[in-house]
Amino acid sequence: MNISFFNTYISPGAKHKVAEVLDSGLLSEGRLTQEFEDTLKSLFAWKNTICLNSGTSALHLALDILDIGPGDEVILPAQTFVATGLAVLYCGATPVFADICYEDGNIDPESVRLKITSKTKAIFAVHWGGYPCKLDELKALTANKNIVIIEDAAHALGASYKHQSIGTVSDITCFSFQAIKHLSTGDGGAICINDSELYEKAMRKKWFGIDRKNAPLSELGERIYNLNEVGFKYHMNNYAAALGLANLENYTTRLESRRKIAEYYKQELRSMASVQLFEESNDCKSAYWLFGFHVKNQLQLIKKLKTLGVPASVVHQRIDRNAIFGGTNHDLKNQALFDSTQVHIPMHDAINETTATYIIESLKKSL
Repeated sequence: MNISFFNTYISPGAKHKVAEVLDSGLLSEGRLTQEFEDTLKSLFAWKNTICLNSGTSALHLALDILDIGPGDEVILPAQTFVATGLAVLYCGATPVFADICYEDGNIDPESVRLKITSKTKAIFAVHWGGYPCKLDELKALTANKNIVIIEDAAHALGASYKHQSIGTVSDITCFSFQAIKHLSTGDGGAICINDSELYEKAMRKKWFGIDRKNAPLSELGERIYNLNEVGFKYHMNNYAAALGLANLENYTTRLESRRKIAEYYKQELRSMASVQLFEESNDCKSAYWLFGFHVKNQLQLIKKLKTLGVPASVVHQRIDRNAIFGGTNHDLKNQALFDSTQVHIPMHDAINETTATYIIESLKKSL
């Protein structure tokens, strides 16, 4: 059986939708990008939403519109992809790594409390694997402090926290539409911003700092503007939006399929004494970009599953081990333990009942 660890979902209708854009010659940001933003807002109850060319751009833009820079600190978990930490360095700020909760891989509010200083300006709350962080506890830590919670929801499109859609809970939320994410635009992302002034600032900054709504064309054919802030080329284009719109049409159905596979995995794995499932609360719903658990014989299991044609992975290990972030923080005890026991098995749109059954059978043979 040929099973991949990741999968890129492309809607059957995507070729036609993208071809229409190519035939039109209107490739840059335009009507379809706006339609994609409006559809996302409608489906997930988001407010101010801007589609961008990557999730990394969304993370950087979030920090930039908050004027975070040299001398400032941003707290984040090491259990993430390097993009989260690099976004902090792009601004010249200092990444400060907090520990995680061993039970689910998400940032530990108690560790965050100990890391907050007078220099702390933001907290990156990474929803590991698609399962929401303890957002209420993080909010309590920032009450009456000039600290903004930014959700890194690259894994969490369609997840919910205490019955609220991710993207509506915190001040700023960043999403990724990279190739292997739930919803792909090839490469792309989005940022949701509750504050209207910050939203308008992000709208300017995502296109070089030019306020396109108030920069009409002169008779000479040049837009009339006078830049007073640094902006970026972070906007999404129409053919990425067209792919996103096509892939969004059955998103709810695809997400529910993932959740059914996850329930099957959990049901079967609960009976295995050597497996510790990640913890989940009844009032939160994961988007299941990943499906993970803990085992003591991590490497042995991954090797054994490979011989049976089942790919398994740690996906990402702690990013603070990279020299650019200063090297491993030895005070992150849960992180160290998590690294040594986490394993993820395939969870994507190409996993059906047959492949899921084979994966579980292979696990039973390998544990």
